[in-house]
Amino acid sequence: MDRKSGVLMPISSLYGDYSIGSFGTSAREFVDFLAECGFSYWQVLPFCMADDCNSPYQSYSTFAGNPYFVDLELLKEKGLITNDELISQRQQQPYSVEYVRLYHTRLSFLRQVSKRVAYRNKIEEFINENPYIEQFSKFMALKEANGEKVWREWETDEYSMESFFMWSFIQYEFFSQWEKIKNYANSKGIKIIGDVPIYVSLESSDVWANKELFMLDRNLLPKLVAGVPPDYFCEEGQLWGNPIYDWDKMRQTDFSWWTDRIAHSFKLFDGVRIDHFRGLESFWAVPYGEKTAKNGKWLKGPGMELIKKINGLFSDKLIIAEDLGEITPQVEMLVEESKYPGMRVIQFGFLNDCDNPHMPHNYKNNCVAYTGTHDNNTLLGYLWELDASNKKRLLEYCNYHSGDFEKGIDSIIRTMFASHAGLVILPIQDILGYGSDTRINIPGKPDGNWQFRITKEQLQSIDKNKFRCYNELYKRV
Repeated sequence: MDRKSGVLMPISSLYGDYSIGSFGTSAREFVDFLAECGFSYWQVLPFCMADDCNSPYQSYSTFAGNPYFVDLELLKEKGLITNDELISQRQQQPYSVEYVRLYHTRLSFLRQVSKRVAYRNKIEEFINENPYIEQFSKFMALKEANGEKVWREWETDEYSMESFFMWSFIQYEFFSQWEKIKNYANSKGIKIIGDVPIYVSLESSDVWANKELFMLDRNLLPKLVAGVPPDYFCEEGQLWGNPIYDWDKMRQTDFSWWTDRIAHSFKLFDGVRIDHFRGLESFWAVPYGEKTAKNGKWLKGPGMELIKKINGLFSDKLIIAEDLGEITPQVEMLVEESKYPGMRVIQFGFLNDCDNPHMPHNYKNNCVAYTGTHDNNTLLGYLWELDASNKKRLLEYCNYHSGDFEKGIDSIIRTMFASHAGLVILPIQDILGYGSDTRINIPGKPDGNWQFRITKEQLQSIDKNKFRCYNELYKRV
């Protein structure tokens, strides 16, 4: 890999005036910030709709976009929103995503806006060219027609064309607005890395329209659900609850649903991270109805059979394997054979006194090194919680010997930049030096996640010259 660096910044965390980040001015200004700092990549989290816990890893569709990311000011420029209406949508505070307010107001507002659209032919053309988005829009219209019940309990297959059009309009604007942001980023030398959650939600158009591709029983409930076994971070494991793929049926279709999904991702992004990549080698399957993930078992995934299909179509693209968690020699072999760069997280390197792949001296060029992911504490929060002996070892490793360990973050970041890793990614919180109150997600915790936002003033407070210097000094420009 070429030596480069980037920043992990979810769209939801961007600043703005309307309760959540969007594809508006702040996205362009963030691209400018990256370019001025000498960064080459912007990594985002999944673009799909979030669930009731605000997680984008459980969504109504893995193909459709989050309506909340549609920028309202751009709709006003099209004459679809009045100035007074725009003012009515202003947020109450800028420091966290206002999910409750969005949930109660944003979709009903966009429904009214959709009734004013004059370019219906463009939207119909977009829907005709994107069958998975059409499935999603139909799914959402049917869900409304059936009183928001889960699809297994639907009683009617008739739906409102007004509702179908609203969802089609939202998706058209979502993809149109993002295309302009991506083109702007690419023009500035910035590439976008997206995120592909390995699993989909049971309550999704993905399962509803492709039931045969999932392990469902005669009542259309999952036979098995996804999760991970107990580990250092969670003694009961993590019970995600997603339905398990029927990989035999996937093979019979030549893995077309998966290759369509990756192709769709590469329309949005320059590179993608496949979440929970180890699940393609073998996955933890838990009987439906279990309360924890303890009583699961490992089952074999499609392995190189699927990877070869993906590589045959996208061999020139950046695909990152999220090879974290319980990693076996078989998983390591799959990552090696796939040729995908794996992930290294410095926080995992100093949890004990053992030598391991997450210590920077072990980074190889074909890897992406992180100070932390969206599931980790911030670097400062991690340092606060690390026991004294390992904290001392980490800071000495990074050639920092002062008593004020908060200032040691720069030394850790410089160690990452100096490493052999081809790509280094820093979450925006670590660039800002923020603590654990700004972390994105705590796995296994059902509420209080996915809310972090920055302000424009906070972004402007970052010393861009410092990061430009690091990128130049360590040959990452």
